[in-house]
Amino acid sequence: MKKFIGDKKFYMMVLAVAIPIMIQNGITNFVNMLDNIMVGRVGTEQMTSVAIVNQLMFVFNICIFGGVSGAGIFTAQFWGSGDHKGVRDTFRIKFLISLGITIIGIAIFTFYGEDLIRLYLHDTSDSESTRATLMYGKQYLRIMMIEMVPFALVQVYASTLRETRETVCPMKAGITAVFVNLILNYILIYGKLGFPVLGVEGAAIATTIARFVELAIIAGWTHRHKEINKFIEGAYRSFRIPVKLIGKVAVLGLPLMVNEILWASGQAMLSQCYSVRGLSVIAAFNISSTISNVFNVVFIAMGSSVGIIIGQLLGAGKMEEAKDTDRKLIFFSVISCVGVGFVMSLFAPFFPMIYNTTEEIRLLATRFIIIASACMPLYAFMHATYFTLRSGGKTWITFFFDSVYVWIVNIPLAFMLTRHTQIYIILVYFSCQLIDIIKCIIGFVLVKKGVWIQKIIEVEK
Repeated sequence: MKKFIGDKKFYMMVLAVAIPIMIQNGITNFVNMLDNIMVGRVGTEQMTSVAIVNQLMFVFNICIFGGVSGAGIFTAQFWGSGDHKGVRDTFRIKFLISLGITIIGIAIFTFYGEDLIRLYLHDTSDSESTRATLMYGKQYLRIMMIEMVPFALVQVYASTLRETRETVCPMKAGITAVFVNLILNYILIYGKLGFPVLGVEGAAIATTIARFVELAIIAGWTHRHKEINKFIEGAYRSFRIPVKLIGKVAVLGLPLMVNEILWASGQAMLSQCYSVRGLSVIAAFNISSTISNVFNVVFIAMGSSVGIIIGQLLGAGKMEEAKDTDRKLIFFSVISCVGVGFVMSLFAPFFPMIYNTTEEIRLLATRFIIIASACMPLYAFMHATYFTLRSGGKTWITFFFDSVYVWIVNIPLAFMLTRHTQIYIILVYFSCQLIDIIKCIIGFVLVKKGVWIQKIIEVEK
């Protein structure tokens, strides 16, 4: 067992990296959970409509993340070498990519928004409920399209600041935004302090205002501190970017961007497959996902820690130490999530009772939560192996390991079981989670072989 367990110094080092990530993500997801509960207490149709639209917005958000991540590889390198012009060029690339994705996203939602929402509406037994869900979804989406603009700009600024070692400002801005969102939700959803009761529209307005607040904080701080953020000087004077740099960003960043886009769209497609079984399934899955996101911060933070710690060791040429540390990190992540999953399962019977919905939906949500909690160690192992491979620059391997697997394994299975069988939805969901054991085996083999053990700089040459 000594191969899998580290000493006190090891765990202090790991927790020093992981805990700040857990805190920031934890606060965000906890407030999002309260946000979801507020909408859920208004009614099932409102909750379901917001869940559907947020699934569509999730795809857009991940597209933005993928778009800026490729240029971000170069941002860190330019900053490390003191090349502020290079950082400015990557900032401009991020801006243009995000602008293009946002324009395309708004156009798609404007012309096809209703059709996309309808993909999730299959409850023919209650046409009135279906019509109400569609109406609320259109109301929510119409306002959320405005939120897409500040969200994209926030990612351009925040990612650049983090890559130039300024993490405090984005963290403060993010925490401020979620609390502004929470307060405005209470006021606008329920009509407090003299405001009218706006329901889902109030939730969308609150989210949009919060995102503009976040942008104001991050952009304002960046432009006020030009002596620190030298890249921002003249950033908008022109958008002349070296063609050679654009080519390099496209080559190295393409696998990351395509992977994020395909993975996010794959998750949306999985939700659409489950929605074939009725609106009650969407509502129950939304409740389950809400609490799961709070507990998921543990394996997400551990995965990010794997990427940071192992990446540093590989960059320093400490290959054997990287291999030994990675093994202990993966083991620690899995064991931690055994405990986290157990605690989450204890909430399963009680959390759905908070929502103003039917007993059927509460029962479905409870069972979804139990399955998710049981699979937590599985998620932890997959996430840790993914970041292990990514830390060694194996972006094309992670592309196949992550998004391609979703599209050739998870989605066909969900599609077949939901549309061509009468298997109970709980068993369908459980089967779609359990099939990821294959992914775990693939990840184990790749990590065991050590295909990731190399300096990233050698990959970039």
